[in-house]
Amino acid sequence: MLIVKNITKQREFRTFLFLLVLFVSVGMVNVDYLSLENLHNSLQSSLLYIVLSIGMTFVLLTGRIDISVGGILGLSAAVSGIYLRDGGSIVIAVIIAILVGGFVGLLNGLGTTKLKIPSFIMTLGMLEITRVIQVIYTEGLWVENLPVSFKNISQMEIFGINLLALIVITCVILIHLYLSKTKKGRYFKAIGDNEDGAVLLGIHVKRYVIISFVVSGVCSAVAGLIFASQIGFVSTTAGSGIEMTVIAATVLGGVSLSGGIGSVIGAGIGAIIITSINSALVFMKVPAFWNDAISGSLLIIIVVFDALIARRDAKKAKKERLNARVLQEEVSA
Repeated sequence: MLIVKNITKQREFRTFLFLLVLFVSVGMVNVDYLSLENLHNSLQSSLLYIVLSIGMTFVLLTGRIDISVGGILGLSAAVSGIYLRDGGSIVIAVIIAILVGGFVGLLNGLGTTKLKIPSFIMTLGMLEITRVIQVIYTEGLWVENLPVSFKNISQMEIFGINLLALIVITCVILIHLYLSKTKKGRYFKAIGDNEDGAVLLGIHVKRYVIISFVVSGVCSAVAGLIFASQIGFVSTTAGSGIEMTVIAATVLGGVSLSGGIGSVIGAGIGAIIITSINSALVFMKVPAFWNDAISGSLLIIIVVFDALIARRDAKKAKKERLNARVLQEEVSA
């Protein structure tokens, strides 16, 4: 019973419960929504957002934010796409994308830590810069005619399950274990929870903040490759506006905007929920232009709930400290 009680207290469990309620509710309106084919498609469509939410989780845990993920996604996909279109190998294209994403993430990290630029401003500026670089690099044209072998990667299956889905799920589990079970992994949460305290503990805060932005950049680049493989081309607006959706998905999954709280598993479930909501609107025959309005409303609701939970936790911690002080005084008397 204690194990069950502990599980139900977890934010990830509440997020998973929300996902189940969503599927059952929409399934009652249109039973086709609960088909295995739709469930498989929802998971496959959410891979892009799951990868982006992994990187965003690292940044949010440190108490920062990354608005540049959409720009990095588009630029990485365009650079790798042109290389592939011109006859380059897939392995080198993956390395190129990771280098592009990692470099932009490094600039974000250095700007935030060394130049003391607020992460929102730094990454927002980098979003615009990467967009312009992408347009210049591609001469304002879409990157088309990608090799069939590259596009087939997104369709490959093992035991009836999409190969990319298996890889992404495995990565989520391994990263979750790193963040929750290793000493260095827990540093990210410690920085977001109490940065001054982390400094006193000897944690190299700047180094881990830079690493978090590099991870986010690399994840954005990988998401760009998934995007190009699934869609088959790279438009000049690839990834445009996706940053708000990723932030909404990550926070919906239980990662706090204030930092220090959350997990990649919760963020991954949040990404599936966001994707499932979009497909639910299709099954419920709701006009597509409602997608942005619903995503925006959901983000506002999530942020309000997040603030309320943070306030409740602060009051609870304050009460516990007060009780401990009273008990200490009673023992001394």
